[in-house]
Amino acid sequence: MQKLLIANRGEIAVRIIRTAREMGIVTVAIVSEADKSSFAADLADEVIIVGPAPAGLSYLNHDAVLKAARDSGADSVHPGYGFLSENAEFARKVIAAGLIWVGPSPESIELMGDKSRARRAAIDAGVPTLPGTEGAVQESDDIDAIAAEIGFPLVVKASAGGGGRGIRLVEDPAQLRGTVEIAQAEALGAFNSSDVYFEKFVTQARHVEVQILGDGETYLHLGDRDCSMQRRQQKILEEAPAPGLPVAVRERMRESSVELARKANYVGVGTVEFLYDPTSHEVAFIEMNTRIQVEHTITEAITGIDLIREQLRIARGEKLSVEQGDIRFSGHALEFRINAEDPDNLFMPSPGTIKTMTLPGGAGVRSDFGFIAGKTVAPFYDSLLGKIIVWAPTRELAIARAERALGEAHIEGVKTTIGLLTALVTLRDFAEVKHHTKYIESFLDTLGDTE
Repeated sequence: MQKLLIANRGEIAVRIIRTAREMGIVTVAIVSEADKSSFAADLADEVIIVGPAPAGLSYLNHDAVLKAARDSGADSVHPGYGFLSENAEFARKVIAAGLIWVGPSPESIELMGDKSRARRAAIDAGVPTLPGTEGAVQESDDIDAIAAEIGFPLVVKASAGGGGRGIRLVEDPAQLRGTVEIAQAEALGAFNSSDVYFEKFVTQARHVEVQILGDGETYLHLGDRDCSMQRRQQKILEEAPAPGLPVAVRERMRESSVELARKANYVGVGTVEFLYDPTSHEVAFIEMNTRIQVEHTITEAITGIDLIREQLRIARGEKLSVEQGDIRFSGHALEFRINAEDPDNLFMPSPGTIKTMTLPGGAGVRSDFGFIAGKTVAPFYDSLLGKIIVWAPTRELAIARAERALGEAHIEGVKTTIGLLTALVTLRDFAEVKHHTKYIESFLDTLGDTE
């Protein structure tokens, strides 16, 4: 691997460029017309414009991205997260073009991308799962009887879904058929597949996940993370390790995740996601993400392992640089996603030019941003500006350090979520690990009641 094309933008493109440069790999950034003056474009060795601003005509355009790889002489493609990172068809095209695909095989992407098939694979690997259908529901199925056996509340999930999309909650049996029809229509529109499956819904669950790596021979985990602070099923605050888990639950999650990777012959970096019920202390499989996660940085913070470096090494045929017994976990880390959104206006996107940007520093503080002062936040893409990551020997000190770091962060020119994140990390409920995946909605409702 000598020359890497990065099929992405923003924060993750900058992140990949930095590690690639340390490894002596030349980088090629693809950009849309809207991103031609981006921070990633500044940092990359070469830049190729692949189309106009809309992602469908640029970052999601298979032919344009592959042409950029050919024209630049790149020998490899890293898709980052989002966009084409979990697109098996694109992965096949990259491989067919004689390029190195930095990710798992197209077959692994397809298996884990089909959530109902992934659920079956998890069951076969001994991964704990929630009650639900073994696969997608069929037209001939008696869905009322199936739902009654699972129990309410339940969720209808798109088999091809992901990233928090394609999920519908059903609390009343009378809502079932109508919800299924809506979910199928949404799934068809978003994922080009109307397949859906049912799964038991856990009230006030926590979202926990395990980072896994595999090279075809060795499979291991790099610990767990908690991603329960979510808004509209999108993570905004994560921490590692997941706090307050019983030892047996933590061990079962980690060991079964490695077994799933092994049985699936998974080669690359991936994440196995779970729901954890703090009341029953039960944990259950949600899905497996076949790419680098936004929150990979907190795993790096507690292990000292560069996950992008491991991705690139695995992709070029090298074996993992560590074995399970080599992994040492140290301290506690928190990550805060800073989005260009206006919390006072229903979290509407806040595009514009960044006039000033002051990011925090000091012991245990890392800032991974895709923007600097003077750059423009375009209205066409995800609103993530970057991430502030803090590490400390204990969770208590990490929380105090995070409050200090967020207080140092100042961005002018666009609205951001820094204030909301500061409020969340200072809550007693967060300190006492009483939060869950629906916590932020209830917290915002409480704020509304007091205004």
